[in-house]
Amino acid sequence: MPDTWTLPSGIMIGAPRSGSGKTTVTLGLLRALVRRGLQVQPFKCGPDYIDPAFHAVAAGRSSFNVDSWAMRWDRVAGIVSDAASGADIVVCEALMGLFDGVSRPGFWGNGASADLAAKTGWPVILVLDISGQSQTAAAVARGFRDFCAGVTIAAVILNRTGSPRHVRFATDALERAGLPVVGALPRENAVVLPERHLGLVQAEETAEIENRLDALADFIEANIDVGKILSLATPGFIASGNRARVRPPGQRIALARDAAFSFVYPHLLAGWRLAGAELLPFSPLADEAPDATADVVWLPGGYPELHAGAIANAGRFKAAISDFARSRPVHGECGGYMVLGAGLVDGDGERHEMLGLLGLETSFAVRKMNLGYRRAELVGGCPLGSAGDVLTGHEFHYARVLASPDAALFKLENSDGELLEDGGSRRGLATGSFFHFIDN
Repeated sequence: MPDTWTLPSGIMIGAPRSGSGKTTVTLGLLRALVRRGLQVQPFKCGPDYIDPAFHAVAAGRSSFNVDSWAMRWDRVAGIVSDAASGADIVVCEALMGLFDGVSRPGFWGNGASADLAAKTGWPVILVLDISGQSQTAAAVARGFRDFCAGVTIAAVILNRTGSPRHVRFATDALERAGLPVVGALPRENAVVLPERHLGLVQAEETAEIENRLDALADFIEANIDVGKILSLATPGFIASGNRARVRPPGQRIALARDAAFSFVYPHLLAGWRLAGAELLPFSPLADEAPDATADVVWLPGGYPELHAGAIANAGRFKAAISDFARSRPVHGECGGYMVLGAGLVDGDGERHEMLGLLGLETSFAVRKMNLGYRRAELVGGCPLGSAGDVLTGHEFHYARVLASPDAALFKLENSDGELLEDGGSRRGLATGSFFHFIDN
């Protein structure tokens, strides 16, 4: 019989599209709730590294990704129940538009945030950017309310509002449609967090992050009825069978961790530890070598293109990784993959010599976006698994591949089931790809 776990009261912050203000509302609300003395557990729908890092700083608790396409339900159930233990309230930030996903379903949905809202019963607070409209906002919100029977739209937050008259027109129309308005946020550039080509600048890079988050909380408290949102939160529930376990890439994992190598999903780190693995962090930017007793080196994604000169000149790091790869596996994801390659051309067109363990040459001189879910079947054994194992994950980068002469690591498909040419690389014990692993 499946177990049923009751979750803390929770809400989801959703919107019709990206750029509506979900992250601003989520971060300000997280910090505002913490300042009220509550234990707040954040989550992020979909594949995203950057928002959860800000969530963690705002809430003082690690934020975890949950995904209906790339994660088995047992994986999600375990993540949510474990992370939310002891929390007073859950705040989950949706991805893109609330119902946006891909055309073909994955494990238990198509990747839409609405899948999780329906599965847990958490109500959605809809953030509407009403710049350029007023009463029409009610038609938009009513469409959201009626679109999916399993998803509850509990209230609306108006964003980028103008005059009091503008707010009144939109609010009156929404409330006539039976949708309460719990706040109205005026246009305010002073509280916007800086952005970069993969999203927000990383939390650890943002100057005066605590002051910025406190300013966001002040902004939310001044313009949103936080008490009303608390009253709308609903206890969730999940049913699951056996817990899905994460297989670590080794017993002792040398993990690159600094401003150039920061994209690792918290559920993987937690899963590796739960399986008994030990994480041994080191910093390539500080020219550190991996622990000599490690079984495997893992180079995560990040922003190596912004630090290519420092990496190219990190002689101790480069020599140690090359020596390590003679006897033990080294794996790179996305940014780590590029560092394993022969050379990286930065945005100014300057080529930097990388580790050379793979023949990969990449360039940011002319950017090309690569984005989407991926299904990967391993061609041969590596830290990710054995030949024939099937993994799910995603790809999101702007690098162009100039050369990739090595043997493929994967047979790679997109979410439509189409076979892709870029299946990563393997040479000796060095492996890598642009594919970010999520589940198997």
